[in-house]
Amino acid sequence: MCLATVVPYVGHAETDAEKRARIEAQLQQVEKQMLIQEQLVEGKRQERQSLERDLDILDAEVRKAQLGIQARALAIASLTDQIGDKEELISILNERLTKQRQSLSELIRQTHVADDFSLVEIMLSNDSLSEFFVDVESSRAVKKSLNDSLRVLDEIKYDTETQKLSLEEKQLQEAQMKQMQELEKKQIEAKEAQKEGILTVTKGEEEAYQELLASQQKTASQLRAQLFSLLGGSGPIPFPEAVALAQAAGSATGVSPALILAVVEQESNYGSYTGSCLVGDIRAGKSVMHPDRDAPVFLAIAEILGFDSATQNVSCPLTRADGSRIGWGGAMGPLQFIPSTWAIYGGIVSNGSGGYVYSKSSDAIRSLTGSSAASNPFNKQDAFMAAALLLRDNGATGTYASDRLAALRYYAGWGGASNPQNQFYGDQVMERKTRLEGDIRTLNAG
Repeated sequence: MCLATVVPYVGHAETDAEKRARIEAQLQQVEKQMLIQEQLVEGKRQERQSLERDLDILDAEVRKAQLGIQARALAIASLTDQIGDKEELISILNERLTKQRQSLSELIRQTHVADDFSLVEIMLSNDSLSEFFVDVESSRAVKKSLNDSLRVLDEIKYDTETQKLSLEEKQLQEAQMKQMQELEKKQIEAKEAQKEGILTVTKGEEEAYQELLASQQKTASQLRAQLFSLLGGSGPIPFPEAVALAQAAGSATGVSPALILAVVEQESNYGSYTGSCLVGDIRAGKSVMHPDRDAPVFLAIAEILGFDSATQNVSCPLTRADGSRIGWGGAMGPLQFIPSTWAIYGGIVSNGSGGYVYSKSSDAIRSLTGSSAASNPFNKQDAFMAAALLLRDNGATGTYASDRLAALRYYAGWGGASNPQNQFYGDQVMERKTRLEGDIRTLNAG
């Protein structure tokens, strides 16, 4: 199936504003087409399971995934332009910084020359009193210019650092999108292979398809033996244990256990966070963990829980193919919470003096688990409960739309949940949720 494209008018050189407007228009067009496919999938899932229904769903999911790739390509193109703009601006700021430093050096030299003379010497060196006052005023003007130059220098430095941070954020977004691009291509290949396999086995016959579905249904004993993957070095756990953890968290928060498991499974399958770095590690000249946002919280968590912060594994930052890094690492435990997010649910609060302390009354996880100790991001029960709380706060109420949106917010934040390029995540979580609901029913019935 061919993708719709918008071909820009090339009768004249496209301005930056025109390019941005064109990309935005294309994104809006893609978003509308994705919404159509989403509604088609949701409608089809309400029908009785049949060969025709499931093939239609696969076709719609492939089409939507293709549109997601197109949307992400547009977003990457836009980010590439923004990165270029940031790099150009940083270059201009660096030039201004060099010139300002040269000007500052000259002013400092002039100030030192003026300071070498006393007022008496200046008076005696002038033929008249009026010339004396002119020299004094000139000296004051030089010192004022020096102060002004120092202020401008500080402003340029601040602007340069701000733009560098913004550039890093854009580069991180671009790298993550390219990574998701590759994952989504693999998802499309898997769905097309699934469709081909269904047609090969069933030869388009409904009866043969129902027999295929029955043969693929796992038994309770198979599910009991199945392992469920966790991140952060926690490794796989028995599927029944994962279900029990999700059900306990779901009962306490009102979030579907299948949704909790679906998000955990989705994150684990990405495998982006290896949990093989330490807080003191340096990658490409920078600390693994954000030094202001996360490192102080992490050190406080280590002190509160009594583990060695220097030897506790956390996630590594993303890296490009050439080995250069983007963004920050520092995510903790099987659900890979960054310290600043864990603090929200784990009772880590500011002491008002730049440090952090534990507050039992603020520990939402502990209040639900009934634990006698402070919540621990490396504890599976606490981590599942934290994920459930985050999904609840993201709006998960059990409906398809609310759970999908909550998953998107879990992945991309509230601001990125509506972006067309991120929609694949919500779709894949909901596919997993549907499968896991069936697995949980089978497990409970067995």
